[in-house]
Amino acid sequence: MLLGFKTELKLNNKQRTQLLKHTGVARHAWNWGLALTKQILDHNRVNPGSKIKFPTAIDLHKWLVALVKPENEWYYECSKSTPQQALMALREAWKRCFNKTAGVPKFKKKGRRDSFTLEGTVKILGNNKIQVPVIGVLRTYERLPQVLTKSCTISRQADRWFISFRFDVEAQKTDKTSVVGVDLGVKNLCTLSTGEVIAGAKSYKKYEAKLSRMQWLNRHKIIGSNNWKKAQMRIARLHRKIANIRKDTLHQTTTLLAKNHGTVVIEDLNVSGMMANHKLAKAIADMGFYEFRHQLRYKCELYGSNLVVVDRWFPSSKTCSNCGTKKETLTLDERVFSCDHCGFEIDRDLNAAINLSLYVSGS
Repeated sequence: MLLGFKTELKLNNKQRTQLLKHTGVARHAWNWGLALTKQILDHNRVNPGSKIKFPTAIDLHKWLVALVKPENEWYYECSKSTPQQALMALREAWKRCFNKTAGVPKFKKKGRRDSFTLEGTVKILGNNKIQVPVIGVLRTYERLPQVLTKSCTISRQADRWFISFRFDVEAQKTDKTSVVGVDLGVKNLCTLSTGEVIAGAKSYKKYEAKLSRMQWLNRHKIIGSNNWKKAQMRIARLHRKIANIRKDTLHQTTTLLAKNHGTVVIEDLNVSGMMANHKLAKAIADMGFYEFRHQLRYKCELYGSNLVVVDRWFPSSKTCSNCGTKKETLTLDERVFSCDHCGFEIDRDLNAAINLSLYVSGS
């Protein structure tokens, strides 16, 4: 299986300038390709009798080399794979749009999710050095895995730069047979069928007032001024801190589940539908339900565990884990499940987690 690795880079000013040039080339190629493809789609919509074939990534790169590069000499200061990979990513974005699994691609703005991909001579040298095309040798703060890789992606978060790449690893085999049901919630991140309750990070809730204050102080600054740039950087750093705290909690929880249990059972939650509830949307987003399932999926494969995703219509919360009787209604404010048939009382989330574990065992 393919496993991703991401770590921070230790850069000097010259290398930072080179990275900024590469992000500029990638952004320019993406925006040029997006404008061109939108013009082709508009032409085909207006003239159905004389449609132009929608270009592939190879077609876009050929046109870029012939039309754009001669007029913009700064393209030659960067790796040729940077605009090529940007156009390939654009073609994949249009493919997802045509398949109706994503929206229409958007133009990229400077300073927003800056990243670029390099392909070719990517070698790991020693413990904390990696060689990439054109830029040369980059140092990292963390020890790098001694693996082979052909491409890497360099991205920026606030004022820090990160490098990521993928490599092949062999999935581990496990002899663990334990089954655990996991019920995700808003009050706590998850409740396990073993009775353990794992609290969520709630990092956004913790820093919401500070973030709001920083944004409020920035409201009257002149856009593009030095004070505005400093304020934007402080806001970006706080956003990065909030995201890192959330990811750290999710990584620790999902690793704990995948390593120590043979089968992990979760519900197929309709996260986008849950986010439509404006009273719960902020709390749901702060927990990171989608990222929890994403991490759990690849970690179960890595550690040899089995991940079971139960249908979203399975009444885990309404069913009594003691006698199996299903209640007709159960409101959100009822935190204790009380069975009308056998009189059994249990915490609502724990009851749902036990039902999920019983779903696999069949008992």
